[in-house]
This record gives sequence, structure tokens and C-alpha cells, in this order.
Amino acid sequence: MNPLDFSGKRVLITQATDFMGPVLVDVFRELGATVFADGGSLEAPDRPAALVAEAGQIDILIANLGVPAPATPAADVGEDEWRHAFSHMVDPLPRLVRAVLPQMRARGSGKVILIGSASALRGIKRASTYSAARGAQLAYMQAVGVELASSGIQVNAIAQNFVDNPTYFPPEVQANPAFQDRLKREVPLGRLVSAREDAMFVAYLASVHADCFVGQVFPVCGGWVPR
Repeated sequence: MNPLDFSGKRVLITQATDFMGPVLVDVFRELGATVFADGGSLEAPDRPAALVAEAGQIDILIANLGVPAPATPAADVGEDEWRHAFSHMVDPLPRLVRAVLPQMRARGSGKVILIGSASALRGIKRASTYSAARGAQLAYMQAVGVELASSGIQVNAIAQNFVDNPTYFPPEVQANPAFQDRLKREVPLGRLVSAREDAMFVAYLASVHADCFVGQVFPVCGGWVPR
């Protein structure tokens, strides 16, 4: 018997066409779940609630939220850059949770998993905007996780970096010898975490085998954090 059998489970995956979306969709479908894959923008305030209403019953919400990371020195960060990062990565998160929470509370069960970033756990030069938005994501998930634990709902976050995905590590980046040198220098694993390795860990967190985890942040980064 497959220990990760999601037959009969309904999974909503946001930003399903980029970042970790495609591999998450594939893995959960392989594991028997009914997957609702949404590739649209969640920037409009009413869109997350409308998406949840369209999907109907949701047993597992995977908030896959990311934008290409700007590399602006902190002194030069403008309002537009800051608002873009927060409106795409932070603002949709509580809206999604508020929309899905009533049905999960009524059932006394549910999983919410954020696909976040380890950039919130370790300082990176020229990444203040991106790191701040990612940090807000993680803080929100930790607080909500402990709040909802008694309702039978498990809320957790993946904090990843150096995971193979087309948004942050496209083929042209991976082929660059300087990037390969950086991997060997900065990442104890010495390579990118594969997309499937990451997605299978998400599946584990979404399963009944991980009901003991609440409000936790799991670095998936080949040892990049902690130092």
C-alpha cells in the first residue's frame, strides 16, 4: 500500500504554472488526489475567495506563491518594488486561509502548506524586499499554525532555496560555471535539491503521517541554512 495515498482528497495548488507549481500538480495527481491547479494572479483582493468557492471542498491548500527576486540595494528600493512583492506573495496568503478555513473547521481537518523561501532565514545582500516578503509569509504561517492546531488543521511552511525550479534556477542559470562553483561553495549538498524531492516532502506534510506538525517552518535547501 502506498503510504502517501491521496485518493479522495481534493488539493488546491496556486500559481500552478510556475515556481513549484508544475511538479506539485504532477506529484499529487500521481498520488491519487483530485487537483485544482490555478495559474492565475491572486493580486485582486476578491480572487482568493472566488478561487476557493470555485474549487469547492478543499482538503489540502498549497499556497505556492513566488515572484522573481529583485536585486535592488536597500537604499534604492522604491514603493513599486515593495508593493509588488507583498501584493503577490504576502497579501493573498491570509485571503486564501480565511476563505478555506470555515469548511476545514467544520470538518475538523485540513492542511495548509506554504511554499516559501529560506531567504527569510539568512541574510542575503541586495534582497531586502524579497526577504521581507518571504519573512512575512513564514511569520504568518507560524502564528496561524499554532492558532488552528486545536481545530485539527495543520498549517506549516517550506522554506526553500537551491531547489530546482524554472522561476529561480532556470536552465541557463544552472549551466553557468560560476553558479556551479557557487553551489559547491555555499551548499553542503553540492547540488540543487531536485523538484521532485521537494514536492514529495510537501506530500508528506500534507499526509496523515505528518499530523503532529503545526506552525513549523522546514528548510529545504541542501544545508544552506543554518550556517
